[in-house]
Amino acid sequence: LTQSPSLAETNVPEEEKIKVMMMQSCSYYDPSHYLKVPLGPLPPSHTCFKSGQRGHCKKKCPNTGNKTMEGVPRIKRSSGIPMSFMMEVKDPNAEGTMITPKGKYAIPIINVEAYARKRKEKPPVLQEEPNSSSSSSSSSSPAPVPDELFPLICREIMTEAAVIPCCGRSHCDDCVRTALLDSEGHTSPTHHQRGVPAGSLNANQLPGQV
Repeated sequence: LTQSPSLAETNVPEEEKIKVMMMQSCSYYDPSHYLKVPLGPLPPSHTCFKSGQRGHCKKKCPNTGNKTMEGVPRIKRSSGIPMSFMMEVKDPNAEGTMITPKGKYAIPIINVEAYARKRKEKPPVLQEEPNSSSSSSSSSSPAPVPDELFPLICREIMTEAAVIPCCGRSHCDDCVRTALLDSEGHTSPTHHQRGVPAGSLNANQLPGQV
């Protein structure tokens, strides 16, 4: 009956038709159709976060036993930025470098133009200021940025603050979402609790309360 092309033309009770209809409507979401964990070799674009080399994961890194070697810093992904707005680079340590879906390093073109501009030097007259003006300028200098606005993942000023429910700490939405998706079992990057889905993040409307 489940293979029948039209339930309306079958000669069965209405209750049976309803049961078959409900089975057919949710058969696509049966656990047997879930995406299995890939068992084959990793794609060539996969980058190890410990050595920075491609072709192997962190568990099978040849430098696993080397305690003196520090892991490479996490590089933000270029998600949402068209490739026509990106310029490929070779140096992953270049300022503003992102990683593309193909595993290559690139910098947004608008950032390249900004980094290429040299800061204008002050004229010699403005370099030496009198003591009175220096004291007034020091009093009017902006307050330092609080440490709470520097999350533990990227150590940069927080953007689009998101609260992780396991410990209540705030991080950059892109950083904490990437850390949860790249970890095994959706492990919290700060509280190390497993089973924290990326969809459970809440936007922090008050970034000062982190």
